[in-house]
Amino acid sequence: MATVRLEPKRDRATRHRHPWIFAASIQSVVGNPSPGDIVDVTDAHGALLGRGYYNEHSRIRVRMLTWDDRPVDDAFWRARVDAAVRRRASLSQGAETDAYRLIHAEADLLPGLIVDRYGDVVVVQMLTAGIEQARAHIVEAVASLPGTRCLFERSDTASRTREGLPAVVGSIRGEAPKNVEVTENGHAFLVNIESGQKTGFYLDQRDNRALVAKYAQGRDVLDAFCHTGAFAVYCAGAGAKSLALLDSSAPSLTAARWNLEKSGTGECEVAIKQADVFEELRAMRDAGRRFDLIVLDPPKFASNKHQVEKALRAYKDVNLLAIQLLTPDGLLATFSCSQAVDAASFTMAVSWAGVDAARDVQILHRMGQGIDHPVLATFPESEYLKGLLCRVA
Repeated sequence: MATVRLEPKRDRATRHRHPWIFAASIQSVVGNPSPGDIVDVTDAHGALLGRGYYNEHSRIRVRMLTWDDRPVDDAFWRARVDAAVRRRASLSQGAETDAYRLIHAEADLLPGLIVDRYGDVVVVQMLTAGIEQARAHIVEAVASLPGTRCLFERSDTASRTREGLPAVVGSIRGEAPKNVEVTENGHAFLVNIESGQKTGFYLDQRDNRALVAKYAQGRDVLDAFCHTGAFAVYCAGAGAKSLALLDSSAPSLTAARWNLEKSGTGECEVAIKQADVFEELRAMRDAGRRFDLIVLDPPKFASNKHQVEKALRAYKDVNLLAIQLLTPDGLLATFSCSQAVDAASFTMAVSWAGVDAARDVQILHRMGQGIDHPVLATFPESEYLKGLLCRVA
C-alpha cells in the first residue's frame, strides 16, 4: 500500500476528520498508487492518520475513508452501505413515501457515492476513481438491498469528468424503465431516471415542499424554475387558488403536467409556460401581475468559490423580481443549491433584494435538505441546500 505523507502543519483538517486532502497539503507520496488505490495517510513524522483513496488527476488528491488502520475490503464496503441504509429505516416504513436517498456520499462516510431509491428501482452515481475501483463491491452490496428490482447507473456528472472518468448511464441489473412512478407524502410523481436532474428527482426538497404547502390554501402561487412541478403539486393539494408554473425545459414541463393531472388540482386554475424564467419574471412585473406565494428554486448558480460573487448577484436579481411580484404580506420560498454559497451570504442577497424593492422581508423559516441528506459536522460542504420562507410586507 502506498503512503501519502502530509506537510507539517497541514494535517489539522485531516485530524479533525475532514474527508478531503488537497494537493497542496501533501509533502510526498511513497509508492506509485494508481487512481482509486487505497493509501495510508500519515503526518509529517510518519504517524498514521487513516486511510483513503488516491487520485493524482483530481484536485482532491485523497478522500478519507477511515481514521484508523482497518482494511478497506469487501466487508468494509458492505458494512458502510448497510449502515447508511439502516439509518433510513424510518423512511422505508411509510406507505406514503417510497422515494428517498439511501447514501449521501461524504456525509455517510462513502465519498463519491450517491444512491437513491425510487420504489423498487435504485439509482447509483459512482463519481470518483476510488468508488469506481470498488464498483464490484458496491454493486453487490446495493443490488442485494431488499425490494430492489432494478439497479440503474447515472454516473454522468461533471465531478466524474474531473476525476478523469467517462460518463456511464444504463442498467446494471434488471430491466430499467425510462420513467418510474413514485409516491412522496401521498403525491404521485413521474421520475425520469435516465435523463432527469440529479438521479431523476429533487429528493432533497421533500420536507420543504410539505412546509410551503401549509401556506398555499387560497393563494395565487407562482412556481418558478418549477422543474417537474413538485412544489406546485403540493400547493394544489393544499388548496391553492391558482398555479403558474415556469421553466425553460419542455421535457420537465411535460412531466409537470402529468404530475398535476395524476395528483389532481381540484378547482385550482393552472397555467404552465416554457420560458426563460428571468425574462418572464420581468415581463410579469411590467404587466402588473401579482402573486400571494412565490417559489424560487433555481439551478446551481455557483459551481466553485470563484463563481460566488456572480452567483450572489444572480440570487439578488431573481429575488428582487420575485419580491416585486408579491402582494403585500405575500410569501416567498427561495432556495440556493450552490454548495459554494453559504447560508449567511444567501440570506444577505435576499436582504439586499428587499432593500432595493423598498419592501420589508421577514424570515419565517430557514430550510435545508431532508434528513436523508444529512450534513456531516466535520464536512460543512455537505450542507449545500439553503432555503428561506419569508413574508414580504
